[in-house]
Amino acid sequence: MLIPLIFAFGRSYSVLFVARALQGIGSSCSSVSGMGMLAERYPDDKERGNAMGIALGGLALGVLIGPPFGGFMYEFVGKSAPFLVLSALALGDGLLQLLMLQPAVHRQDSDPPSLKALVSDPYIIIAAGAITFANMGIAMLEPSLPIWMMDTMHAGRWKQGVTFLPASISYLIGTNLFGPLGHKMGRWLAALLGLIIIGICLMLIPLATSINHLIVPNAGLGFAIGMVDSSMMPELGFLVDIRHSAVYGSVYAIGDVAFCLGFAIGPAMSGTLVKNIGFEWMLFGIAILNFLYAPLLYCLKSPPTKEEKKSLITGEKSSVRYVTYQNEEDDE
Repeated sequence: MLIPLIFAFGRSYSVLFVARALQGIGSSCSSVSGMGMLAERYPDDKERGNAMGIALGGLALGVLIGPPFGGFMYEFVGKSAPFLVLSALALGDGLLQLLMLQPAVHRQDSDPPSLKALVSDPYIIIAAGAITFANMGIAMLEPSLPIWMMDTMHAGRWKQGVTFLPASISYLIGTNLFGPLGHKMGRWLAALLGLIIIGICLMLIPLATSINHLIVPNAGLGFAIGMVDSSMMPELGFLVDIRHSAVYGSVYAIGDVAFCLGFAIGPAMSGTLVKNIGFEWMLFGIAILNFLYAPLLYCLKSPPTKEEKKSLITGEKSSVRYVTYQNEEDDE
C-alpha cells in the first residue's frame, strides 16, 4: 500500500528509485509466500498445478491490464491517480488476507530443508534453469524489439507498445491451460516442448517485415513461456515433496530468483549483444540455448525419491563393505 503512495507523490529520481527497489522486494516476498501457501494448501499434485496455473494467470492479467489502465488514468485523470487506485486495492487485499487466511505461526513436524541442500539438488536446478531460459528471451526483446521496429519498420510509439499484447494474452491462456494439462501429459514434457517453441518463435521474429508478422511469433512466445512457468512452478513443490520435506518457502525463493534472473540478464545483455552481433544473431543465440537446454528436462520424467536415494546409498555402502570383506579374505 505504501509503495504506490511513494510513486504517486514522489517527484525526484532518487525517491522513485527507492520506491522501485522496495516494490521489487515486496513483489518477491508476495510471490514466494504466495506460491508456498498454495503448495501447502494443495498437497495433491494435480490440484496444486491447477491452483498455480490460475495464480500465474493472475500475474499475466496484471501485466495485460496495467499498461492501458495506467495510460488512461495518466492521460485523463493525472499522474498520481493510478497509484492511488493501486494503493486502495493493496489495502483491501491485505485486509481480505487477514480475514480469510488468518495468519498464525505453526510448528512444522519436520525440519525444513536447508537452502544449500535445495541448491545442491540437480533436479531442482534443472527446473529452475528452465524458468530462467524461458523468460530470458522475452526479457531481451523488451528493450531491443521497439528499437528494431523503429529502424526496420519505422513503427510509431503505439505500435511499439501494442506489439507485446499478443504475448501477454497468450501467456494468460497458456498458464491456465497447462496448469491441469501439464499434470496429465507430464510437466517435463510440457516444459521441454515450451522451450522448443520459444526457440522457434525467437528465430521467426527477425524475419518479420511488418507489425502484423510479429503477432504469431509473439503470441507463440507468450504461450510457450506460460507452458514452462505453469509446469515448472508446481514441479518445484513436487520435487521438494518427494526428495526433501514438505516445506516450500526456500524452493519457491529459488524459483523466484530463477524468474528474476532471466529478467535481469536479458535487459542487461541485450544492448551489448545487439551492438556487437546484431538483433537477429542475439535472438538466434538465445534460441539455440533453449534448444540445447530442453533435453535436460527429460531428467525430470521420473526423479528419484528420498527412499530411492537412501536405498541407493545403502546399496552402495553394502557393496563397498562386501568388496572390503572379500579383499581381506583374499589377503589371508
